[in-house]
Amino acid sequence: MPLNSARPRFTDNACDTVSVERFNMDTEDRGYLLQGIQKHRYPKSVFFIVGNEFCERFSYYGMRTILSLYLVDILRYNEDSATLIYHAFAMFCYFFPLFGAILSDCYLGKFKTIFYLSLVYAAGNIVISSSSSPLFGVDHKRFFSLLGLLLIAVGTGGIKPCVSSFGGDQFVLPQQAKQLAQFFSLFYFSINAGSLLSTYLTPVLRHDVQCFGEDTCFPLAFGVPALLMVIALIIFLLGKKQYVCKNPEGNIVVDVSKCVSHAVCQKVQSAEKKEHWLDHSVDRFGQGLVNDTKAAMAILWMFLPLPFFWALYDQQGSRWTFQATRMDGRLGPFTIKPDQMQVVNPFLILTFIPLFDSVVYPALARCHLLTRPLQRLSVGGLLAALAFLVSAFVEMKLEATYPVLPKAGISHLRIFNGLDCAVDVQSSIATLNGRVASLDSLPLVDIPLTDSAQYTLNFTTLNCPQLKNVNFTGAVTLTEAQAVSLFLHSTLGVPTASQVPGFDAVQKDSVNPIIRVLFTTPPKQEVLKLTQDGYSKNIVLHNNTFNTLPVQVLKTGRFELELGGNKLVSNVELNPAGIYTLIVNSDYNDKIEANLVTVTPPNSVHMLWLLPQYIIITAAEIMFSITGLDFSFTQAPVSMKSLISAAWLLTTAFGNLIVVIVAEVQFFESQVHEFILFAVLMVIDMVIFIFMALNYKYYNPNSNSSSSKEIPAEKQND
Repeated sequence: MPLNSARPRFTDNACDTVSVERFNMDTEDRGYLLQGIQKHRYPKSVFFIVGNEFCERFSYYGMRTILSLYLVDILRYNEDSATLIYHAFAMFCYFFPLFGAILSDCYLGKFKTIFYLSLVYAAGNIVISSSSSPLFGVDHKRFFSLLGLLLIAVGTGGIKPCVSSFGGDQFVLPQQAKQLAQFFSLFYFSINAGSLLSTYLTPVLRHDVQCFGEDTCFPLAFGVPALLMVIALIIFLLGKKQYVCKNPEGNIVVDVSKCVSHAVCQKVQSAEKKEHWLDHSVDRFGQGLVNDTKAAMAILWMFLPLPFFWALYDQQGSRWTFQATRMDGRLGPFTIKPDQMQVVNPFLILTFIPLFDSVVYPALARCHLLTRPLQRLSVGGLLAALAFLVSAFVEMKLEATYPVLPKAGISHLRIFNGLDCAVDVQSSIATLNGRVASLDSLPLVDIPLTDSAQYTLNFTTLNCPQLKNVNFTGAVTLTEAQAVSLFLHSTLGVPTASQVPGFDAVQKDSVNPIIRVLFTTPPKQEVLKLTQDGYSKNIVLHNNTFNTLPVQVLKTGRFELELGGNKLVSNVELNPAGIYTLIVNSDYNDKIEANLVTVTPPNSVHMLWLLPQYIIITAAEIMFSITGLDFSFTQAPVSMKSLISAAWLLTTAFGNLIVVIVAEVQFFESQVHEFILFAVLMVIDMVIFIFMALNYKYYNPNSNSSSSKEIPAEKQND
């Protein structure tokens, strides 16, 4: 056999499109080839591809880590809508790989596909970073942010099936099969390294940096991933002269689709009976493709229950992140940010992979347990269900700390007393009668109400130094399903009851404490300063009003108070996500008194209680995702690798679609019940999968295929 006839012919030009002959050699020919060819150098071009992948994964995970909080805090979506958008975005990210593979294999080739779609990808990052600035109104922010997410989904999804296989194209096979395996290990490491670093860094940029007059800096937090995507594109182009590129050879997905559709049509139209319905396509597509399609269909059948795992797994970035916002992240001098909890997953992945390979699986094998891939897949799914049962338990603990919100048919009224004495309250509504102490508030009052109504309340001061037993009245307008406040204060020595403008913000929408000030001050502008270890927050008390708007404080703990240059006697303690009202009473003699009233209790359940569910879901991922990749790769016929890879990615897309449907339908008001629903459905799903697996027969795909044998360069991850 001539040596040159068995080798692929590559040119030395810059990413020239070349003709590549597939390997179709028997054992003797291959041995001759290995003995007759000098050792090939490790292709330097793959380091550009690995560098590109590191930056691209940094960009993707960095953006995705803060996405849920951006949708809620900046775009003002509620948590259900934010969950829907987040998982719709994730669904498209895993749906577009199918089109990226077709575009690459049929039209452009891998290099041009990666290059063009990376431009779309970078543009999406730039759009979402720009639109997150205060220069845009909320409506424009929403439009351009969603446009940016769509562009990112097209970009990251389109290049997903191309990058790793393009790296595999740089190796000469079968001579460099070992080096190819090393490349995939390095490639996988770059994915998790980029994910680990960005998942930690972008929440810091979001929370700890202030820009454009805002307490947070989403433009920078999105801007750094955008910059990394531009760097990824530059790194990719720097290796252009060293890449080996291959001609588009057609896409097996298209071929299989034609084969299946032709078989269906022939079966309907023909009365001839075949052993298998796909055999109707043999006359047109050949026995090899038909046999490979049969094998692929068996694997695709096993894939049907798998999307539900991803429905649970991908909620780490949505429901579990929202769960973390309602928890206390303080850990000594360090504060864990809610979106930073996602860093646990890539960290544990890097830890668990060698642990499972060297300890867990060998130990189970000695007991004859989990020796087959489908067994591990089943246990991985059940572990995901367990993780959601744990998250439901944590959510039950959290519900005790949630604020009491006014519902339909109910209105809430809080009465704050800014006078230096207690006040009796009387009204025609029994629940509004009571006594409110000085610089304190009347406990939360539920008032049955439809639509809105105005009420008159009667007040009597009790032993005030200057206002002894003075009677006065005040009016308050209540609105259904809203909370309002009434402030008792004095104006030039006359007691007054004034309704605080607007509605009270009692729902937690930030991990930072929120504080407003109700004050009785001399008629001049003052500045209330909260200080703690070099950090300060200034709140301006204007002379034409008695209240301030709620403001976020970026620190927690004890603060010193200073008003108009005078330190207040009492310090205040602000804790994570607590909503507070500070009542300040001052007179012309510079006597200042203040008291902090807790409107919404702060987060009290520590964020580390999330660790068990993260540990369990990561163990589930190791047993499910990595095993599933191995099962797909080893069981698929050689000619069907790209088809099965595309189908595996589509299971993630459909898993996110399930979350979108559940979030849209809103089966339950309680998040606990939703978590339990997912856990129960996951168990049912895995029981069905186990019964399907009992009938699956493991086989060597090469023995069922008459198509050309080759060592594929595509082993997809994420």
